Amino acid sequence: MTIGDAARASGVSAKMIRHYEAIGLLAAARRTESGYRVYGDDDVHQLRFVHRARALGFSLEQIGTLLGLWQDKGRASADVRALARSHIDELDRKIAEMQAMRRTLAGLAASCHGDARPDCPILDDLATQRKTP
Repeated sequence: MTIGDAARASGVSAKMIRHYEAIGLLAAARRTESGYRVYGDDDVHQLRFVHRARALGFSLEQIGTLLGLWQDKGRASADVRALARSHIDELDRKIAEMQAMRRTLAGLAASCHGDARPDCPILDDLATQRKTP
């Protein structure tokens, strides 16, 4: 199948397929004599794997590791679990950061009169120099 067909079948855009090949996340596709990329069912299956891993927020580096583990039939599931748990910890950290941002912004929005007056506590807060951790 062509790159367009593989993109439609996998949910990964043709541009991202080319990018994944360029960075070595996926093996270079076979080529026709005229230079067109050709993909098979195994390639599409691997692209779906990558697409699902991206949807779960794994980094490209983590996906490379996961692909290696997936293809290694002698892998220890403990290695996969450890990577997943590490990713969960990172997601928990990001969620906590976003919740803190939301609380701060909600407080600022609540303190803004939202009328015709020019003074605005939201802008005042943004203009205040603070050290970020």
